[in-house]
Amino acid sequence: MSSKKLLFSIYFFFLFLCCHAQQVREILPLKTILLEIGSKHNIKFNYIDEELIIYKISPPNPSSSLTEKIEYIESQTGLKVKQISDKYYSVYNDRKLDKPLCGYLIDAETGIGVENATLQIQNSDIIVFSNEKGYFELPLVSANTILISHLNFEKKTITPNELYVSKCPPIKLVPMIEQLEEIIAQPYLTTGIYKRNDGTLEIKPKKFGILPGLIEPDVLQTMQQIPGINSVDETISNINVRGGTHDQNLFLWNGIRMFQTGHFFGLISAFNPSLAQTISVTKNGSSAFYDDSVSSVIDISSHSKSIEKTHSSISTNLISAEFYTKIKTSDKSNFIFSGRRSLTDFFGSPTYKNYRNKVFQNTVVTNLDNNQTIDFETDEEFYFYDFTSQYQQKIGTKHELTADLIVIKNSLLLNQFTTVANKNSDLAQENLGGTINWNTNWNKNNSTQFRLYTSSYSLVSKNESIQSNQILKQENKVLDLGFQIKNTHQLSKTLAFNNGYQFAETGVTNADEVNFPFFSRKNTQVLRTHSLIAEGMLETENKKTFLKAGFRVNHFEKFEKTIILPRIQFNQALNNNLRLEILAEQKSQTLSQVIDLQEDFLGIEKRRWTLANDSTNPIQRSNQVSIGIAFKKNNWLITLENFYKKITGISTSSQGFQNQFELIRSSGDYQVLGSEFLIQKNFGKFYTWMSYSYNDNKYFFKSLQPMEFINNYELKHAITWAGIYDWKSIKFALGAKWHTGKPITTPQSTTLDANNQIVYNSPNNAKLNDFFQLNFSASKDWKINEGMILQTNISLLNMLDSKNSINKFYRLNSTDNTVESVDIYALRLTPNINVKLSF
Repeated sequence: MSSKKLLFSIYFFFLFLCCHAQQVREILPLKTILLEIGSKHNIKFNYIDEELIIYKISPPNPSSSLTEKIEYIESQTGLKVKQISDKYYSVYNDRKLDKPLCGYLIDAETGIGVENATLQIQNSDIIVFSNEKGYFELPLVSANTILISHLNFEKKTITPNELYVSKCPPIKLVPMIEQLEEIIAQPYLTTGIYKRNDGTLEIKPKKFGILPGLIEPDVLQTMQQIPGINSVDETISNINVRGGTHDQNLFLWNGIRMFQTGHFFGLISAFNPSLAQTISVTKNGSSAFYDDSVSSVIDISSHSKSIEKTHSSISTNLISAEFYTKIKTSDKSNFIFSGRRSLTDFFGSPTYKNYRNKVFQNTVVTNLDNNQTIDFETDEEFYFYDFTSQYQQKIGTKHELTADLIVIKNSLLLNQFTTVANKNSDLAQENLGGTINWNTNWNKNNSTQFRLYTSSYSLVSKNESIQSNQILKQENKVLDLGFQIKNTHQLSKTLAFNNGYQFAETGVTNADEVNFPFFSRKNTQVLRTHSLIAEGMLETENKKTFLKAGFRVNHFEKFEKTIILPRIQFNQALNNNLRLEILAEQKSQTLSQVIDLQEDFLGIEKRRWTLANDSTNPIQRSNQVSIGIAFKKNNWLITLENFYKKITGISTSSQGFQNQFELIRSSGDYQVLGSEFLIQKNFGKFYTWMSYSYNDNKYFFKSLQPMEFINNYELKHAITWAGIYDWKSIKFALGAKWHTGKPITTPQSTTLDANNQIVYNSPNNAKLNDFFQLNFSASKDWKINEGMILQTNISLLNMLDSKNSINKFYRLNSTDNTVESVDIYALRLTPNINVKLSF
C-alpha cells in the first residue's frame, strides 16, 4: 500500500471516529438536564427529589423545541411533565410508587432465589444482601448503576429505574463457570440436584425443591431416587450402589468418615437436613483423593465460601424436632450450630408407630408346620439425637480456618416379657467426629489445604434371652484418625494439577461376653496407611472437552504392601445437545462390616466393623468402568449409562447370608453388569422424570458349592417415576417406585434332616414378590414478614398401603424341630408433617 493511500485511510478512520463521537451523547442525571432546559427556555421545574434521583438519560437535542424536549423526557423516563403556568412545570411519577427499590434475584437455570448476593450502588457505600428468597431492597438515593455480585453467579449490572416499577421484579442471574469441573447438566430429578461433567451428582439442599414421600431434603433418602442407587430393605443404613453393600460406600461429613449414617436403625438419615450445604455423590470415576470404599463416595460439606449473615431455623415433625443457627460474629468469622432430637419418648405418633412396627416386626414368627403364631410382648424406650458445631474464620485475604464437630447417637432400652419371664436389654450406637481445616490461597493459581480429622464409633449391647437366663454383652468400636494435604495448581486456563499426601490410622475392637456358660473374647486390630495422590485436569476453553486422570498409591504398613489405583473421567461434547462420558476407577478397602450371627446386637443392628488381615479377610479391590451419553435440548434431559463393576476380596460374612452359607466363612468376588436410563422433561411449573436400572449381579466363591450364583443384593429391574408441580409458593410431588423382588433361598421341606438341620435349595433360587410403592408430598411457604418464613410440608409414604415384602428367611424352631418362616415387610401407609420457621 502506498503512503498516500495509507494516509488517506487514516484520515477517513479518524474522521469516522470524530463523527461517531459527536453522535454519542453523554448520559447525565435528569436533574442536571432539567436545569439546563430551564436555563435555556427561562422556565422552572418543580419535583420531588426522590422521584427523579434514580434517572440518568442522554440530553435531548439542543436545537429541539421545549415541547419536543418535554416529550423526549417523558418517553425516556415514564415520568409526567405538566405545565402549571407560563414559567412553571411539574415533573412527577403518576404510578404512585411509595416503596424502595426492590427485586428478587433468581437462578436463571433453576428459578430458585439466590441468597447472600451483594448489591452495591456504584460510587457509594450502600451495600445490601439478598435473603434466602433472593429478595432485596435499596434506598432511592442515586441514579448510579447497581452491581450484583455472587461467588457462584456471573456479575450483573442494572439501572435503578429497572427496579422502580409497581411490583418487585425478578432479576435472573446466570451460574458462573469458575472451575474446570463445572456443572453442565440441567437440574437432575429436582431443583438443587445437578450433574457435573466429572460424573459427580451434586446436591444443594438450600435450593432443594421437593421429592415424593419426603417432608425435607434428607440426602440419604434423596440418593435413592438416582438410577443405580437402591436399598433392598428400604433403609438408609443399607444403601446399595450398583449392587454393592452399604459398608462399601464412603460417607464423609466435612472430611470426617462417618461409620453411622442412620437414626431409628436406618429409617432416618443421621445428618440434619437443615445443615448441609453441598453433597457430592460419585458412583464411578471418583477423585484420587478418595479411597477405602469400593463402591460410591458420598461427601457432605456444610462449609460456605463466604461469611453469611446471621440466620436461624427451627422445625418439628412427627418423629423429631431440630434447630439450626448461623451466627456472624464479624465480617470474617461465624459459628454454626445444629441439633435434632427425637420425640419418640414423649409421644407415639402414627409415624413413630409405623417405624416401630417395621424395626421390631419379626417378634412375631409363623410356624410353617402347623401355622401357629408365637408371640411375646415388647416395651421399648427409644430416642436419638445429633448435634453439630462449626467455626469458620478468614485470616487476612489468603487463609481460612474451619473447625467442625459432630455427635450422633441412638439409644434403645428393650423390655421383653411373656407370662412367665421378663427380660431387659439395651443397645447404644454413637459416632463422634471432629476436624480442623486450614486453607491457604498462595495466589490466584496455587492453593493448599491441610485437614486433621478423627472419628470414633461405638456399638454396645446387652441381650437378656427371653428363653433362658443367658446374658450376652457385645461391643464394636472404631477409631479413625489421620491428616491429608492437598495442593492445587492452576497451570493455565485449561490445565490444572492436584497432588497430596494422606496418613490414616484405623483401630477396630470387637468384644463378646456370655455369662453362662461363661465365654469372653476381645480383639483389637490396628492398620496404618500412607497414600500419595496426583491428578491432572484438562478442560478446553469452549467447555467441550473435559479430562481428569490421576492415581493413588496406598502403602499398608502392617502388610508391607503397596498398590497403585488409577482413576479417569472423560466428558466430550459431540454436538450442542449430546455429550459422551467415560469413567473408570480402581479402588481398595480395608474396613468392612460383617455379620457373625443374625441375632448379634439384638438382631437389630447386627453388623460390626472389622479390618482386613490380608489373608482370611483380604483387602477388597474394585474395578469399574462405565460409558454413557447425555442428551439435553428444549428442557429435555435423557441419559443412558452402561457399566461393568467387579469387586474382589469380599467375605461371606459381609453379604448377609441367611441360608446354608450363613455360618460359612469364605472369600470371593462379585461382578455386576448393568444399565441406567433417565428421561426428564421440564415444562416450567411442572417437571417429570422416569428412570430405569438393570442389574445382572453374580457371586463367585471358589470354596462354595455352587461357586457361581445370584448376588443377595441384586434387584434385576428397577423403575422410578415422579411428577412435580410448582405453583407460586405451593409444590406437589407424586412418585412411584417399582423393582423386582430380592433373591431368597427356600427350604426343600418344612421338616428337618437327620441332623436337625434345614435342607435348602440352591442359593438364591427364588425371589420375593415385586415391590411397588406410591408416594406423595406437598409443601407451602408462608411469608410472615421480610425476615421470617414459615414452611409447611406433608408427605404420604406408601399411600396405597401396599404390603411389600423386603426379606424372607427360614430358621429352626427348636421346640418342635420344624422350620419357621420369618417375613419382613416394608413400611405401610405412613404420614408425616413438618413445620419449619426460618428467621
